[in-house]
This record gives sequence, C-alpha cells and structure tokens, in this order.
Amino acid sequence: MIELKINNKSIQAEEGTTILKAAESLGIEIPNMCFMERYSNHPSCMICVVKDQNTRKLLPSCAMPVMNGMNIITEDEEIIEARKDTLELLLSDHVGDCEAPCKLSCPAHMDIPLMNRLIMEGSHQEALQVVKEDIALPLILGYICTAPCEHACHRKQVDDAVSICQLKKFVAKFDLDSKKIYFPEKNTPSNKKAAVIGSGPTALSAAFYLTRFGHEVMIFDKHAEAGGSLIKAVHDHTLPVEALYSEIDYLKDFGLKVQLNKHVKQEAFNDLKKDFHAILLATGSENSNQFSINQFDKQTYTTNLEGVFAAGSIVRKEKMAIRCVAQGKEAARSINEFLNGKSFTNKEKRFNSKFGKLLASEFDEYLKESTRDDRYTPENGKIGLFNMDDAIAEAKRCMHCDCRDRLNCDLRNYSEQYKASQKKYLFGKRNEIKKNIQHEFVIYETEKCIRCGLCIDITTKDKEHTGLTFIGRGFDVRMQVPFNYPMSKALTKTEKKCVEACPTGALAFK
Repeated sequence: MIELKINNKSIQAEEGTTILKAAESLGIEIPNMCFMERYSNHPSCMICVVKDQNTRKLLPSCAMPVMNGMNIITEDEEIIEARKDTLELLLSDHVGDCEAPCKLSCPAHMDIPLMNRLIMEGSHQEALQVVKEDIALPLILGYICTAPCEHACHRKQVDDAVSICQLKKFVAKFDLDSKKIYFPEKNTPSNKKAAVIGSGPTALSAAFYLTRFGHEVMIFDKHAEAGGSLIKAVHDHTLPVEALYSEIDYLKDFGLKVQLNKHVKQEAFNDLKKDFHAILLATGSENSNQFSINQFDKQTYTTNLEGVFAAGSIVRKEKMAIRCVAQGKEAARSINEFLNGKSFTNKEKRFNSKFGKLLASEFDEYLKESTRDDRYTPENGKIGLFNMDDAIAEAKRCMHCDCRDRLNCDLRNYSEQYKASQKKYLFGKRNEIKKNIQHEFVIYETEKCIRCGLCIDITTKDKEHTGLTFIGRGFDVRMQVPFNYPMSKALTKTEKKCVEACPTGALAFK
C-alpha cells in the first residue's frame, strides 16, 4: 500500500491509484473535465491540477498515480490561478453561446429558444409555462414590447429576426381563449399579506409572482381602472383594451385582489404598514417623497423603511414595459425573501460564453437547424395575431443559438466558479462554427470540443463500426469520424454514453 497525505489527512492507497481517486475516497472533490471511470484518461484539460508540497510541482491528479511520501494539497492561490488560467485558455478556443443572445438581451431573461421549440412542436401550453416563469403579462407585452430580444437575434444577420413578440402573444392568446387556462402552481399559503400601490406593469407583475409565492396580495390604485401606464397604450391604439382587461382578469382569477379609487396618502400609508407585512410602491413616475422614501437599493428594491419596497418608474423612469415587468418579478423575489425571514441575496449573473456576431460563412451552418422561410408578419402588423400554422412556421425559423448543455456544462460551471475571463487570451480571428447534424439524434459542434478524447475512448472500447478519432496535429487537431464517414456510422450504440460524457456540449442530443 502507498502512504501519503492529502490536505494534511493521512491515507493509504493501492499502487496505481490516481491522486484524484485517492482524494475522492477522503471526500475531497477535485474539479475535472476529461476523467471518466474505467476509461483511459488523458490529462488534456489540466483543471484537475494539485500540488505536491514536497516538490512544489503542479500535477494532473486524474492521471498521476500516488507515490509514497507525497504531501498533496488540492487548493491554494497558485492552484486556483493555474485552474483559472487553464479555463481561460480553453475559452479562447471555444466558439459558442451558453445562452442565446435573445435571452440575454431580454430584461426578464425569458427562455425564448425553449418557447420557440415548444411552439414548433405544437406544445403551446408548455410554451406558455416557460413564458410565465419570467413574464407575467405576455399578451400585453406581445403588443407593446419594443423587442430588445429581436434586435439581438442572430437570425437578424441572415435575413430578419424571429417574431418573438408575436410568438409570445400567440401562446398567451391561445391559452386565454382555451377552455382550460393555465395557472401556475402556488406555494403553500404563507399567511403573509403584501400590499402593492399602483396597478401598472411593474405592480401587476410583482403581484402575480407574490401571489404565486403563496402570499395574499392586494393592489391599491387611485384611478377608476387598473393598468397604470398601460392605459396610455390603449389610448394610443397600440394595445387593445380587451387584451389589457383579459390579462388583468386572469390575475384576479389567479387570486390577486384589486381595490380601485383608493388614493394612498401618508395617513393611509401608515395604516397599510400596520395591516400588511410588506408594501411595494409601484406608482409609476409619481413622486415617492410623500412616503418619506429617501434611500433605495437597486439590487434588492429595499428602501429606508422596513418592509417597504419600490420598483419601476417610481425609482427610475422606465420607457420599456418589459423592464417594468422584469423589475416587478425581481422585486417580488426580494419581498418573498423578506417575508420568509431570509437575508437579501444579490443575484449574481451566470458566466456566459459569447462569440459575437455570426460570420457570413456561418449562416448556412446555423440554418441547418432552421427553415429558410421569410419572417411572417400579420396583415395589420404588430396589432395582428398569428394563427397556429403561422406560429409554428415562425417558430421553426429559430436557429437554436443556445447551448443544449448550458445547465450542466462543466466548462461553464468551472468558469463561473473560478471567475475565468473569456477575453484574456482572445487574439486574432476566431474559428468558424461548424455543425455536424448527420446523426438522427446527435449534433456535433466542433468548436465547442476541448479534445478530451472521452468519446474516442468510449467508441473504441465499445467496438463501434468506425468510432471516432483525432485528426490533425497541434492546434489543428479535431475529433472527427475517420475516413469521412457520417456521424451516423460512428455512433450506432454509444451515442447516449458519448453525449453524457461530453464535458462541454460539443456532442449533444438534438
């Protein structure tokens, strides 16, 4: 038996055991991307480095066997910096978006590509469920949103952006017209009450999510009708009044209570503070000084008054309704934390790989997963509506720009953990995106591959007909199918194992 120390813990391990496995037996986790049990392991990613205190050398733990007297540490400043540097080198050669540009540019960060795919499949209610996770008023916004998501859409470079707002409007209208309207499941009743002052887009959005969190919500508005700034859109003939009323009625049916003709002044405000556990000020651009608000946190929406929050144009003039709706959702989350007795947490943005604009030579690669149809616009423009065939056809124009493995990608997760920068080693012209869609179920994107060799080992060990191999030398080496065979010949029985082993989503199910 080999005797050594790992993080000052003595351990005995059989000869041939790797440092990675020895550490694992102690409950010590070492990051790795190219290791897989029972397969030959090539320390290609080098994120698994550790240090032998005796020699001061950094070692690849996934391949280095234990030796007598080793004194291994698995994390210090030098190791962390080495792992970060490794990740940044990998990222410099990684061409792909973690999240689609449309989602990143949407203030509410709605999962637009997933909505599109569900519409394309005819799963309209499931598509609405995706929308309602982040947008409380999809029908209203379908008419009046200025569509920053469409400005960022990669398809816009090819011809015209996907009609995302029309698709969002379609699933909302389809649901409201159906006999079985979708209501999200509510949390267990909290027995907590929240008051929302105002009834514009910020207020309605916040009230929806607070209701969903299980709280009792009452909206107060000094006007005779609910809608706030949305009433102006009705008067401007950009928002049909029936769309406004139908979505407000939906919120009422969901459990929201509305009290109109209620002008909350200082005295009434003091009474509300006694009767409600939390108050959200969402009165649009009207002055908040009447309630002695003089401090505001942009991250948590808290104010200088305990239990009082503020969001929307009352804090900062907002011209985009989608920003107001997004703020309402975020404010509701902060209020929910407060009502549940939790400390406020600033939500950090996830790491996102971005490659920028498509090259003209990449248009055909992205169109492989799309149709070449022109963008469809209803006869009466934005005020119009898609029918089902229109919606499905338009959804099929989506080019699937988001990564299929964005939630589980090791490269993304570790880059986030070690705060790696994608730009550090970016020099010169990037590699061009290629998509291999020859397999019935699997897609291979070459510029996401980190050359770990796991899929090659798997297809070799499991005796695939052609399997996979490395082609090229040095920086030009690529994983490919030998003899120019199609991917369908390389993966006949190991596609599931190869996809699950891939650490970056280079191999993924379509």
